[in-house]
Amino acid sequence: MTRIITCDEITRAVADLCREANYYLGEDVREALAGALAREVSPQGKDVLCQLLENAAIAAAEKVPICQDTGAAVVFLELGQEVQVQGGYLYDAVNAGVRRGYTEGYLRKSMVYPPLDGRNTGDNTPAIIHTKIVPGDRLTITVAPKGGGSENMSAVAMLTPAAGVRGVKEFVLATVKKAGPNPCPPIIVGVGIGGNFEKCTLLAKEALLRPLGQPHPLAEVASLENELLTAINNLGIGPQGFGGRVTALAVHVAIFARHLASLPVAVNIQCHAARHKSVTL
Repeated sequence: MTRIITCDEITRAVADLCREANYYLGEDVREALAGALAREVSPQGKDVLCQLLENAAIAAAEKVPICQDTGAAVVFLELGQEVQVQGGYLYDAVNAGVRRGYTEGYLRKSMVYPPLDGRNTGDNTPAIIHTKIVPGDRLTITVAPKGGGSENMSAVAMLTPAAGVRGVKEFVLATVKKAGPNPCPPIIVGVGIGGNFEKCTLLAKEALLRPLGQPHPLAEVASLENELLTAINNLGIGPQGFGGRVTALAVHVAIFARHLASLPVAVNIQCHAARHKSVTL
């Protein structure tokens, strides 16, 4: 049976998520930062982690952004095939929510158009929207504001199958090493393996949405995540690049089938403020 969800409901939900994602650090991330503080041996690194935790507490208490860069509004939609959206166009409703959330929430507007020589759009639209059609009669909306500093450090490589696991590891480590302190570590590293050029990059971004501390369900992929995390933390970049044991809080790998002639790999780096909030209508 078809279930109706109105555009007004969607707009309200997106507006709320834009504010909440920017004001409130996820509990999984807060716990990971606290755990990092217990492991870090560098005095400068420990001081940075204390400041990050204090900053998150102040942002939540005063309802102000965790970071001044409140990101491009990346919106993931899981649309049940039995849902009928009424009252307008789905993507217009999402953009109206971003417009309202960023304006009423006093969040920085960062989108410019045209991209090569443009003006600020003034309301952080258009959103970057990814939609999946799923079974059921629900709509799950996830808003994941993505800052420019961490996004700029991300990369994609079209490896040959002969590169294998070793080539994947080398590319991930080289990307993180090149990024250094720029993405505001400790970072979360999303890695997409497989698919094709565009699919692996989406996998890497989706991997960042997985709760910290939750390993990949496949044992061999979970093992790769652990190996990469250890190797990244051995780089010694440390919190905010001041040196130390904690460069990354987690590495999340997502995989997909690939063409037999290709081995696409993408690395999407997330800063310590791993912002994303979800709601199901």
